Amino acid sequence: MRVAVLSAEAVPYSKTGGLGDVAGALPKALRRIGVDAFLVTPCHLQTDASHLWGVAFESLTVGWMGSTTEARIFYSEANGAPTYLIDAPGIFHRDSVYGAPDDHLRFAFFCRAALTLLERLGAPVDVVHLNDWHCGFAAVELASRRRNETFWTRSRTVFSIHNLAYQGVFGVSELGSMGFGSDAASDAFALEGAASALKAALEVADVLSTVSRTYAREIQTKEHGGGLDWLLRSRSDRLFGIVNGIDFETWNPETDAEITAPFDATDLSGKALCKKALLAHFGLDEGGDRPVLASITRLTAQKGIDLILAAADEIVGTGARIVSLGSGDSKYEDALQRLRDRHPDRVGIYRGYNERLSHLIEAGADMFLMPSKFEPCGLNQMYSLRYGTVPIVRAVGGLDDTVEEFSAATGKGNGFKFEEYRADRFLEKVFEALYRFQDKESWHRMQVNGMSVDNSWERAAKQYVELYRSALSV
Repeated sequence: MRVAVLSAEAVPYSKTGGLGDVAGALPKALRRIGVDAFLVTPCHLQTDASHLWGVAFESLTVGWMGSTTEARIFYSEANGAPTYLIDAPGIFHRDSVYGAPDDHLRFAFFCRAALTLLERLGAPVDVVHLNDWHCGFAAVELASRRRNETFWTRSRTVFSIHNLAYQGVFGVSELGSMGFGSDAASDAFALEGAASALKAALEVADVLSTVSRTYAREIQTKEHGGGLDWLLRSRSDRLFGIVNGIDFETWNPETDAEITAPFDATDLSGKALCKKALLAHFGLDEGGDRPVLASITRLTAQKGIDLILAAADEIVGTGARIVSLGSGDSKYEDALQRLRDRHPDRVGIYRGYNERLSHLIEAGADMFLMPSKFEPCGLNQMYSLRYGTVPIVRAVGGLDDTVEEFSAATGKGNGFKFEEYRADRFLEKVFEALYRFQDKESWHRMQVNGMSVDNSWERAAKQYVELYRSALSV
């Protein structure tokens, strides 16, 4: 099976969120289980040149906006899989990966260039795996090409929704100049007087997937469907949920070079040293065996920051410590700073992102806070489980699928979950966790349970292979 994975971002070449982690890890995991998988992604201004191994094609001529545009194609295997990076400086070299008013044009060009590249590479692929709205243009174009060009006859498309909230909306009037002026293409993109690249992909892709089983159900409801629940329900027989994996090589407390001391489920003594180093890093009072509660996230309303802030004073009032790593909305950044100012010996904040510090936080914290409004999958709760850090989450999306409520009676479970999006419900679960923290036997059992869960990409990759097979049978 030959699979091309297309993504607007991919680690280590570019990353703004979980999509980058997924797209960077999946091709490598697929190759490990025998799939001929490779990645195609833009070469952004933010791409580290040291990750580029060489030039695959000095020039690729791409038909675009009634003319042609030239792109250079870099090659790399820095992510453990063959990767082709499309370099068109005038299109992709921006101050940020996303956020420009012409993003729809930029990523439509990426899709056109990626399909042109796949033809240049020779052998047709069996599956083109498209990720999020940026790749929706390719789903429409490939469907058209499959009807008219023998090269694409046997190729099928799998479209993965990583976050339905981002729909790639732009003006209908631009479809013609972008090469989507046919009635069939216009109908696919049409959404309430505008055009949506996400909606188009949901309508024409052979198989749809999203990043957790629960999220696959949630997005078929009006509450979580983003106005597209009707379409998702109509294609529910082709919609599947596969929980993302995590890279067990990068996130491994036994071998992690970014943490103070190694540890595993049979010996957690190194975790205590990591906790001490974490408190020292933030200049916090150790204060005996006080629990450390952590958050690593984009500071947006989606992530439940309002609940954390509403509960924070009561949490630190118990003697617990809170550490936060992240950036985003200024109102949340400022509120965290005020929290830190009120409790300088119990609250530590880092504004921005720091990969090394994120590893130390996962290793040194006792609990991880993730009270999201919605969460298609989530990765940090899985990192936390891997490092014996007990997650406290809202039972939505992938959080519900990956965290099992702990039962002292049975000794089963690996964390704590609440359902209603309310600060008091969240705080109840935090207090329950703080109470359970005092019972060292139960707490140790919870940690070991979490560290024993298989959230590897190899597990997820096997499920994707079954998904690809279902697409090929369409």
